[in-house]
Amino acid sequence: MKPYVLTVFDEQGKKLLEETFEAENDNDAVKIGNNKLEDTNYTEHTHRCVSPDGKLVMFHR
Repeated sequence: MKPYVLTVFDEQGKKLLEETFEAENDNDAVKIGNNKLEDTNYTEHTHRCVSPDGKLVMFHR
């Protein structure tokens, strides 16, 4: 398992959420990240998810 970081921003760029979670791979991280966004009602906010090596695996603006 590898640590991924999901960050959500408001329209002014203020961080609303920054959460680290574990996933087996990038595809699983996208699924977990999307579930977390749905659970917190942040799916339409600007967000990103990065892998432990700095790869951007999710981005929405």
